[in-house]
Amino acid sequence: MIHKNWENRETEKQIKCVHADAKKFIVDRKLTPGKVYDVKNETEEFYFIIDNSDRIGGFRKDYFEEC
Repeated sequence: MIHKNWENRETEKQIKCVHADAKKFIVDRKLTPGKVYDVKNETEEFYFIIDNSDRIGGFRKDYFEEC
């Protein structure tokens, strides 16, 4: 049930969005290239961040680079 309090968790690190060009999904409404986001949780394949909608979203790591 960790997902219920992600928005209030400590920031693990910060990452910078490098692109928002997705093949299958609409990501450009939730991510802004060049913007730095706070990582609230991380898995092997995804970062969970507070996106442009001010909600937690899970995004593939290939959209980002570490600051």
